[in-house]
Amino acid sequence: MRDAENIQQVAKLKPDYMGFIFYEKSPRFVGENFLLPEDLSPEIKRVGVFVDQPEDYILAKAWKYGLSCIQLHGSESPDLCQALQKKNLMVIKVFSMDDSFNFMMLTPYRNVVDYFLFDTKGVYFGGNGVTFDWNMLTNYQFDFPFFLSGGLSPENILQVQELKLEKLYGVDVNSGLESSPGFKNLEKVRLLISKLDNLKLNT
Repeated sequence: MRDAENIQQVAKLKPDYMGFIFYEKSPRFVGENFLLPEDLSPEIKRVGVFVDQPEDYILAKAWKYGLSCIQLHGSESPDLCQALQKKNLMVIKVFSMDDSFNFMMLTPYRNVVDYFLFDTKGVYFGGNGVTFDWNMLTNYQFDFPFFLSGGLSPENILQVQELKLEKLYGVDVNSGLESSPGFKNLEKVRLLISKLDNLKLNT
């Protein structure tokens, strides 16, 4: 998110998390002069989304915007994840899914992140609006919670329940709720949250 009025409108619907993209090549990049509304509820966790950016840059944005959570969408190392955790930041490491994905590549990250996030491998680092074969996640063997992302919308969100994924912690929804990049459609957000209440997940 990046539009102040839209941020305030969505905040009234009480999502658990709200994301802000600090990757310049993203169509949802917050911009150089981004300002967060001062009255944004502290109960909503602020997530900064980064792609292969240095620790100092990430920490500077975390301090400036009061981020409590860092979502890493690139090829960030376990060492960087651990360094961010030591700064009392929650770390979500994203992995792009396709038919060749090997779950063993998660092993080095198990003790240095708080959550994994599985997204569709596509043109962009997230926000591609396309689902992957969620049945792949039935092969997930780690005793570690994860988020699901990639093409989620009010129309397909209840299909997630059918998978009965024991370690699914929450869902990350972006393009499926948008009127335009970075601007959320309130009716879609409201509808999705009402459906998620039945799943008892975080969004």
